[in-house]
Amino acid sequence: MASPFASTHSQAAGSPAWPTRPLRIVVGFPGGSSPDLTARTFADPLAKALGQPVVVENRVGAGGNIAADIVAKATDSHTIGLMINGNMTISRLLNARVPYDPLTDLQPISLIGVSPLVLAAPQHAPGADAHAFLDAARAEGDGWSYGSPGVGTVGHIGMELLKARTGIQPVHVPYPGYSQVANAMIAGELQLALLPPALALAQARAGKLRAIGVTAGSRSTLAPELASLAEAGVRDFNLEIWNAAAAPAAMPRALVARLSALFVEISRNSDIRTKLFQQGWQTVGSNAEGLANRIEADTAVLGQVIREQGLRAQ
Repeated sequence: MASPFASTHSQAAGSPAWPTRPLRIVVGFPGGSSPDLTARTFADPLAKALGQPVVVENRVGAGGNIAADIVAKATDSHTIGLMINGNMTISRLLNARVPYDPLTDLQPISLIGVSPLVLAAPQHAPGADAHAFLDAARAEGDGWSYGSPGVGTVGHIGMELLKARTGIQPVHVPYPGYSQVANAMIAGELQLALLPPALALAQARAGKLRAIGVTAGSRSTLAPELASLAEAGVRDFNLEIWNAAAAPAAMPRALVARLSALFVEISRNSDIRTKLFQQGWQTVGSNAEGLANRIEADTAVLGQVIREQGLRAQ
């Protein structure tokens, strides 16, 4: 049987035959990370469709912004990036020294996948449900602490947004990563945090943490047993992490449109959707316009939190 991603190596409108050499996907995180796994999931079907190899290049550092800057400055028409939401929305709002502007130096290709975070707490946290837990948190004022993987991460800004929406006032304590945050909660050093579903549910099922609810506007297939915080009465709170493909501003729009169409087509494949789900993503597979709309919406919401709270990346 022919591959569903058989070569469509034809001329792009208004340009010579393309690609003429391997396509490079730059990832700002190490091998085995979620963005890296997503990039490698798409590399083979993209190569089959384009008739050229697709190479994943890991350029680690600065929360993905080093890789994003490489993509933003690329002029070879054979470089794209696989990025997380922070790289394409709030990076410069958090740090004026970031050397690229995500809104002008990058072109959207496709919103690939989304995932809520899980509000998690120690196993014996007070409150029978999310509503009662938040009541307990409000009563504690700044006597509670929450952890995140660092200033400017979604785990940090998302909790600041939750504070604004609910009136809770836990104090922020940064850690190197989500696993260290979970371990600190298990040790009783923290009272709450926003964690990725796979980590939160694994610890909850092991009886080490308690999963309070998901940050999406409705229940998630990634954590079907958990209610959303919206169901607990938290209004105007719909927080997700996501990954996406982006091109440099210099890439001809006809090529970006072709890549966008391919990402949409590949995302519809059931095997690809299964792989993404196993990696912790609900597949979206949007076109470029869909990603542009998401960038605009998230930049507005999270940017407001950054300005109101005076947040700055370290």
